[in-house]
Amino acid sequence: MPESAAARPVIRLRPNRGRRFFEGAPWLYDDEIVTDRRTKALEPGTIATLESADRAPLATVTVNPGSTIMARVLDADPEAEIGPAWLRRRLAAALAHRERLYPDPYYRLVHAEGDGLPGLVIDRFGAAAAVQPNAAWAEAMRSEICDALAAVAGVTTIVVNGAGRARALEGLEADVFVERGDVAGPRPVPMNGAFYLADLLGGQKTGLFYDQRPNHAFVAALSAGAEVLDVFSHVGGFALACLARGAATALAVDSSAPALALAEQGAAAGGAADRFATRRGQAFDVMRALREEGRSYDVVISDPPAFAPAKAALEKGLRAYETAAKLAAALTRSGGYLCLCSCSHAATPDLFRAACVAGIRGAGRTASLVHEGRAGPDHPAHFALPETSYLKALVFRLA
Repeated sequence: MPESAAARPVIRLRPNRGRRFFEGAPWLYDDEIVTDRRTKALEPGTIATLESADRAPLATVTVNPGSTIMARVLDADPEAEIGPAWLRRRLAAALAHRERLYPDPYYRLVHAEGDGLPGLVIDRFGAAAAVQPNAAWAEAMRSEICDALAAVAGVTTIVVNGAGRARALEGLEADVFVERGDVAGPRPVPMNGAFYLADLLGGQKTGLFYDQRPNHAFVAALSAGAEVLDVFSHVGGFALACLARGAATALAVDSSAPALALAEQGAAAGGAADRFATRRGQAFDVMRALREEGRSYDVVISDPPAFAPAKAALEKGLRAYETAAKLAAALTRSGGYLCLCSCSHAATPDLFRAACVAGIRGAGRTASLVHEGRAGPDHPAHFALPETSYLKALVFRLA
């Protein structure tokens, strides 16, 4: 049962702190909160009432004294009761948005702060869902979240994917398991005319990257009759979409043999196995080898994991994005298209674009920027939290 607001603990803002909160941001850092002995003793995931320095109630929050983000806003109403009914309302609102976007139930159903459920990510694969409880409150209420998810969305299989950097920052242990239902193998996912295989238990993140869907579609529209190179391909994200739109051939490069095996199965399911090939190896090494072999392509995509997952890694990450752009540009034919992506929120759009331009110039090429993409609309960004708008995709036409 939800705990009443009157029975909850209270945390308090320091005087003259919380500027971003008052501008609408749902995060409060440890240096913005009065951290007395009582506050420090709260269990991670505790639901509390946030008060101003002069004791005026401001919001209902979840508290984790062990995290740099010490409080996350759950509800702007300081009297809100956080329980099953509240969860069902939030999930129903998220589902209504996705059902307007997509005719089939394959999408990100909950995108954390963007859906008013901070630190919670849910990807849907038809009758199955993968839940990432990346904040302490979501871990503490995992059972209630799964109950609400089954009731609202009607899913029968739920996988809890408790792995990744975000959980570590919350002091949560890594674990991946089937919460309910059965996972017999990879889940087929139709998207952009292609078929993907999502490994909900052993794949990266939740098994598939839905955020790139609109960027897959844009690049695929350029690929009819083209020879395509998809670097950091995972389960064939860009490559399979391009094949579905008539690409002559596609080569997928990744370091993961299981991911490439799923890409091959996806190509076969889409009737494109004879036009699809894979090459396992470290991306930069493979691109250098392809260049030495005299290979070139009409469409080249570089979609790496986060090279700059935090500000501390930004300088090194930007150098890596520049190197990726340089190597990929060298493999792109004159008049061809080069798609460069970043999922690092620390690499701002301007910084990422500058790194890409430097890499293209380093390859001795000139280019026109023809498209700038972001995550799909099933990945809503919180209006006051730029950190939740992380994905960038730049498509250049090379001279």
